[in-house]
Parts: sequence; structure tokens; C-alpha cells
Amino acid sequence: MAGLVNNLLILFLVFQNICLGFRSPLSVFKRYKDTTRCLSSECLGSDRTVISLGLSDFALDIRMPGVTPKQSDTYLCMSVPLPVDDEAYVVDFKPHASMDTVHHMLLFGCNEPSSTENYWDCDEGTCKDKSNILYAWARNAPPTRLPKGVGFRVGGEAGGRFFVLQVHYGDISAFRDKHKDCSGVTLHLTHQKQPLIAGMYLMMSVNTVIPPGEKVVDADIACHYKRFPMHLFAYRVHTHRLGKVVTGYRVRNGQWTLIGRQSPQLPQAFYPVEHPVDVNYDDILAARCVFSGEGRTTETRIGGTANDEMCNFYIMYYMEAKHAVSYMTCTQNANPEMFRNIPQEANIPIPVKSDMLKVTHGQHEETKGTDKSSLLQQAKKEEEEILDQDFHIEEAVEWPGLDLKLGQVSGLALDPENNLVIFHRGDHVWDENSFDSKFVYQQRGLGPIEQNTILVLNPSNAKLLHSMGKSLFYLPHGLSIDKNGNYWVTDVALHQVFKLGAHDKEPLLILGVALQPGSDKNHFCQPTDVAVDPITGSIYISDGYCNSRVIQFSPKGLYVMQWGEETSLGRARPGQFHIPHSLALIPDFSQLCIADRENGRIQCFKLETGEFIREIKHKSFGRELFAVSYVPGGFLFAVNGMPYPGEAEPVQGFVMNFSTGEIIDTFIPLRKNFEMPHDVVASEDKTVFVGDVHARAVWKFASIEKMEHRSVKKAGIEVQDIKESETIVEARLKNTPESTDHLKKQEKQHLVQQASTGVSFVLITTLLIIPVVVLLAILLFIRWRKTTVYGGKGGGGLNLGNFFASHKGYSRKGFDRLSTEGSDQEKDEDDGTDSEEECSAPLPPSAPSSS
Repeated sequence: MAGLVNNLLILFLVFQNICLGFRSPLSVFKRYKDTTRCLSSECLGSDRTVISLGLSDFALDIRMPGVTPKQSDTYLCMSVPLPVDDEAYVVDFKPHASMDTVHHMLLFGCNEPSSTENYWDCDEGTCKDKSNILYAWARNAPPTRLPKGVGFRVGGEAGGRFFVLQVHYGDISAFRDKHKDCSGVTLHLTHQKQPLIAGMYLMMSVNTVIPPGEKVVDADIACHYKRFPMHLFAYRVHTHRLGKVVTGYRVRNGQWTLIGRQSPQLPQAFYPVEHPVDVNYDDILAARCVFSGEGRTTETRIGGTANDEMCNFYIMYYMEAKHAVSYMTCTQNANPEMFRNIPQEANIPIPVKSDMLKVTHGQHEETKGTDKSSLLQQAKKEEEEILDQDFHIEEAVEWPGLDLKLGQVSGLALDPENNLVIFHRGDHVWDENSFDSKFVYQQRGLGPIEQNTILVLNPSNAKLLHSMGKSLFYLPHGLSIDKNGNYWVTDVALHQVFKLGAHDKEPLLILGVALQPGSDKNHFCQPTDVAVDPITGSIYISDGYCNSRVIQFSPKGLYVMQWGEETSLGRARPGQFHIPHSLALIPDFSQLCIADRENGRIQCFKLETGEFIREIKHKSFGRELFAVSYVPGGFLFAVNGMPYPGEAEPVQGFVMNFSTGEIIDTFIPLRKNFEMPHDVVASEDKTVFVGDVHARAVWKFASIEKMEHRSVKKAGIEVQDIKESETIVEARLKNTPESTDHLKKQEKQHLVQQASTGVSFVLITTLLIIPVVVLLAILLFIRWRKTTVYGGKGGGGLNLGNFFASHKGYSRKGFDRLSTEGSDQEKDEDDGTDSEEECSAPLPPSAPSSS
């Protein structure tokens, strides 16, 4: 009987070992998801940092080892060795942090960390040798993925062998409970060679001096490029407090091509290069930082403290793998004379509100030295903020506001309480009989609109909260609301602009002469919209259908200036309008953007001077762009007009990145259809309202974060995976015209294939094992019966160890001792065998420890 028990035990161990050896890759991925999903206030329950993701891929978890910062603006560093000896590629990053506790994180690659401690104060530095920035996270940024086919090369002969994580703990009030923080990032690495290698090019001034009180000081950087071609796909700018604008260019044969331009006082994110830029041998890379020494009493030099300055222009690029260089710097001005021809845009500061400075700067850590190497380290240490653009706008179909009985809806706005305010025409209609050839209103006999033309609604349930505007207007058009809650409206029939208190019956201010069109300082001709600067109180009026101008008035209604002219024949030039129809004031950038309706574009101008800054125009706009709205955080919303006969561009809404002008998303209603969407307004949570003058309706749209719940069902096994939002800095790769949506679809298919392959393999293996088990059980039973019947001894019973040992190639490895816990694959000192890792495939061998 003892022999039978022994045989059954060995059989059980064989079966268990087979199951462990052929676990589904999907189950491993689930372990990875479960292991790495922890709150910032919790630490991992396992020391295991490496997770196999298949034959060629694995995940590396890099976390702070349970730290509690003692003071605000603490920078802590920790290092993790690359767990493989051969070359690998980082192709994906997944952050684990919350802005409640972490200000920002940076991940570096190098060969020798500055310390061998579990973690250390980053005052000691990050790396002793040359280091490369691989990843940056700030302010709840979603995961960041490199373009397809691009990876950061690590390990091997050329790549770094250590990762160093730097975490900046800004405000430590969240640590009052003394909890331990384990923020960090999970890397997805692969052994599959990537055709394109990512890298960072840093342009930095090291000898600029800014005299006290000097209004404009330029810091110029230029280097001849002497390597194989590289392709630029993202950029970032950085200075301290005195910087006004930083601009980078590629110069080829005297032609300046813009890489990127941004204010360093705004969130210093990596922004995508708007148009693909390649850099070839002997091109020149040039950058200019514009500073102002006003307010300083002593000269300011380049250095690492908060009172010093810096002038940095970062470029993310990719190169062919066989020629790739992971990190390059430029710290000189090789051709000062060339900057006489730098485009004028590089000299124009980008104004920023004072409250934005507080958000951007905070406290800066001081360093002990200011030589070039310490400046490079300090430059890498500065905060990164990544613009979250991963959402989709969809109609809120449950919103009852679509069923409201309205007249022609001409204007929308949100008041300071975020209530929706609608400006409509009641029973009046603007048609071909409304005006004569001189734009004089022809239906005065109808009298003013007898209905309340201004409606205030609860944005959640469309309940009417307040109404006003009865017997005041003939043909309402534009509506905006200032920071004090006053309504600013235009009437195209009256040719006037009104300022109304939210609860006042009489206007607080009237601009223009009733029913008299004109083009001088005191008259308008069908004015379309109003915008009020929340900082200065200046009033901007777009005028209009029969004038092609924007007029600025003082807060008291005094004329200040105007700009704009009629569109000439041919292509419309900057500053020309064909119905300036809608205004969006962008206080963060001190700009006024205008929907130039019949030219199908957006034009943006400086608030202070009316100077043209840029044009945003896309083919998908079609010929008409009716309205534009700005949301703090960097988003523009717009709606276009119906396509002309024979044209294909649909009428729809647009979401754009303000900094780049790139279209992030488009949206259309599910109930009814857009007919002539006339105005759009959006809130900071990306709730959008669109008013349609023909459909006489208002739609509500909501931001749907891209959280995809996916289920894989195979052989009765169900696995759920939650894919979090991703920010994809997608380069326009040559010969790779795949969209990001297509790439995501491929990734989903790959995961499903992994799941089905792993599950199928286990199922087939199990089905093959069952007959063997049954056969062995029958043999054991027969043997036992013989022993019982004939009184034989068990010593001649079946021994599975001897049975398998009699076959060529058998090894006892794996059968002597089985670990029931995931280990670090340490050697067993007794018998020299390896303990088994509880996963579907062996983990990559550990890299040798540094001495």
C-alpha cells in the first residue's frame, strides 16, 4: 500500500509540474496586471519586479521602495538593474502614481547609478556616467507609448544597464498619515529588434548673461549635424522665470523650418512636432531663447538654482537602428551670423497670466555646481507635464434639452456657475427679407421679440432656472459672459452690442447706434460676437457680416483700436476676414482666436496689438467654420457648416490641441442631425454644447474617457482586462501610414491571440494527460489486485521515477523539489538545482550585481 501511495504522489507531482510548465500567457498577463495595480499609498506585496510576457517580451516594475518624504519639494531616486545581459528595447511605459502625492517622475537609463542604496536623495545625482531620459510623467498623465517600431535600446554593448527612477514629491500634505509611497512605472520590454531607435537631442546655452533691467536678451544655440538622418517627432522647451519664448529650427540651405515654439512659462510638456521634420548630414539645428531682465537688480547667468536661468530645447527623435545614437547635446553657437535671418516669430514673446507662473514654477532645488555636466543633470531633473488628450466626445443622449421649444438658436455661453445660457430669436427669423442691400433692417414693424430671448438652464437636466431679454432684441446673434456674470450680446438687426446684468432689466452698456449700420468708431454693421478679457476687462467685438474687422474697446466702452480687412481675390491672407463670426479669448496665451467663417479657418491674434500669430485650417473644416470656443487646459472646440454641393466634408464638431492646431477628435449628434450649428461652448470637464440656428436645438456632448473593457472567452475561461487611457506621441513614420486606432486594434488582436494560444495549449495538454492517468490507474489497480490475491510484496510495484529514468534524456531536475511560491531563481545550496518560478516561462536571468 505504501508503494501505491508513493506512486500516486509522484503521479500528482508530474501532473502539477506539467501544469506549471504550460500556464497560459494570458494568466501571466493577469498576474502582471494584478501585481502592478496598486494605489500610491500602498506598496507591492512581493519583491518580484520582472514578469514574463511571452517568449520575447517581459515587464519590469520600477517602484519607490515604500518611502515617506519628510519635506516638500523632495527629490528621491532609486535604481533597478536591467534583468538581462543581452540587448532589449523599451516599447511601452505604464505609470503608477497620483498627482495627489507625486509632482512628477523621470526615468533615466545609465550604466552606473549615483548610489547603491535602496533609495537616495537626488542631490547626490542620478547617474555617475552619461544618462539618457527615457520617460517623464506629471499631473496624472496617462501611459505614454512610442511610435510603432520605435524603442529605447537598453542593455547589450551599447545600452544602459540600469534604470534610475527620480520622483519629485511636491506638496507632502498627503503624507500626514505617514503612509509609504511606492510610485513608479512599469516598462514593457522586448528582445525583438526594433527597426527605429528613439533618442533625445538637448540644445542648451551655457554662457548667456542677462543684464539687470534689460528688456530683451537672446540666447542662441546652433550646431552642425554630422550624423546619419534622424526624424523629429516631439519637442520640449525649458527656462526658469525670465524666459519668454523658446523656438527651435532646422536650417537647410538657408531655409528655416520650424520644429517647435512655446512659452517656457506654460506646462513644459513634450509636444508633437506639427509637421514631420527630418535632419540630414550637415543640416544646422538652431534654437533661440528670449529672456527679459526686467525686475532684476543684478545680472543673471546660466546655472542650476532657481535664481539662475536655463535655456534648453529638447528634441525627441528616432533613427534607423544600425545608425542610432541615443543621446546628443549641442551647447555652442556655431554660426552667430545666421541668426540675423531667424524668422520673426522667434522674437515674439508669448504672454502668460501671473497665476500660470505659480503653477509652472514652484520651488526649484539648488545644486552645488554650475559646470556643464551639472547643468545637464539639472536640465534632466526639471518637471515634465504631458497633455492628456485621450478622450472622445459623444452626445449625452439622456439630456432632455434637445426637446426644448426654441427659436433660432444663435448664441451659447456658460455662466460662472457653469449653467448653460441660450440666446435665441423667439418667433423672429433671419431670412432673405430681413435686410436691404445696404444692410438696413426691413422688418421693424414686427417690433422687438416678445419672448424671453435669454434662457438660463441647469446643464444636467435642462431645467429652466431664469429667463430674461423680452422686448429688447430684434435678431439676436452672439452671446458671451464675463467673469462677473454679465451677459454681452449682439443684435444684427439693431447693429448694436449690449452689456446686461444677469438680473437687470435695462442694459448696463450699449455700443453702436440702433438700426444704423456703419463702419466708423461708433457704428457696427451686423456685429457677430463679443469677448471680454478677464484680466484687463478690454472688450473685443467681431464686426461682422458687412464689416471685416475686430474692434477693441476699453472696459468703459471707449474705442481703442481695430484690425482686419476684407478678403482679397485668391487665397485669403493673414488678417483678412470674410465674416469674422465667432470669438474665443485665450487668456492663458494672451490671444484672441476668430472663426473666419467664409474662409473656413481660425485666425489667432495677440490681444495687446492685434498682431497676427497663426492660422488653423484643415480640409475637414470645409468652406465654412462657424464657431470656436476655448477650454483652459489647451483645447479648442469648433463647428463647421454644411458642405457645398459636390463636396464631401460633413458638418460636425471638432476638438483641437490649441498649441499645435491638430484635430484630436470630431463629433456628431446621435439624435437629429446638425443642420447649421451656429455656436459651440465647452466647460473644463469637456462637456460641450452646440446650438443650431436651423434645427432650433441645443445638443449636449460629454467627454468619454477611453477606458475599454475587453473580455476574452475560450474553453469556458473568461478573462477581463481594463486598458487604461494612453497618450500616443505618434510619429508620422515613412511608409507606415497606420493610424493610432489601427495600432490599438492590432494590440487587442495580439492579446486575444496570446490568450487563445495559451488556453488552447493547456487544454490540449490536459486532454492528452487524462488517458495516460487513466491507463496508469488501471495498471496500478491490476497490480494491487495481484498483490492482494496472490500475497505478493509491493517491492516490485510500478515506480514512476524508475519508469521515466529508464528513458533516454530523462533528468530528475524539477521533480526533487518544487517551490510553491514565486522566487528569485536562487540556487539551492544542497543539490544545486534551480527552484521553479511560478509562471508560464522562465524569467530572464538576473544581471550581475554592481560591485
